[in-house]
Amino acid sequence: MQHPLYQKATYLKSVPTLALCPEDIGYEVAFAGRSNAGKSSALNVITSQKSLARTSKTPGRTQLINFFECDPERRLVDLPGYGFAKVNIKIKQAWEAGLSEYIEKRQCLKGLVLLMDCRMPPTEIDIVMLDWTLDLKLPVHILLTKSDKLKKGPAKASLLTLQKLLKEEYPHATAQLFSSLKKEGLVQAWNKLDEWMAYERPSKKEKKESE
Repeated sequence: MQHPLYQKATYLKSVPTLALCPEDIGYEVAFAGRSNAGKSSALNVITSQKSLARTSKTPGRTQLINFFECDPERRLVDLPGYGFAKVNIKIKQAWEAGLSEYIEKRQCLKGLVLLMDCRMPPTEIDIVMLDWTLDLKLPVHILLTKSDKLKKGPAKASLLTLQKLLKEEYPHATAQLFSSLKKEGLVQAWNKLDEWMAYERPSKKEKKESE
């Protein structure tokens, strides 16, 4: 199962600051989350590629803003993982400053995919991200990752608890269960990205006519 747009994603560039980002036009959707929440694995599954976003046994390796081009107008952006990385404090402060500037000032950023481990409640820094994006009026879609690690009942309970919190305090955010290993929730994630990217998938009839 592949998506006609996201499977075309190719690495564009990695930058530490907003000033070095690609031209601020078109549509971008960024991915953020704790470094051990499965962000790279989710990006690879969404794009049907094995190593578009590097996965590592050492969380927090990615310290730059990474751009992947899907077409001339649309990009996926892998943001530095937060809250786990063991790096030099000066480097950490510099990349967090670059990350903040990107999220607050990037005009073509249409939404943020926030990854959280479905086995744990939102962490303090996850809540900070939700508060921040609410203030910025930046739409958020949460992927509760590693849903295959829980049985259906507990996984559903985790989702319902989060959705209750979002309804009460964070109306700019939505949430779903997601498993990179089992590819569960993939179509739902694609649909949200399509919405933000203003992308219409070709119909089966259109596909046949183009072949």
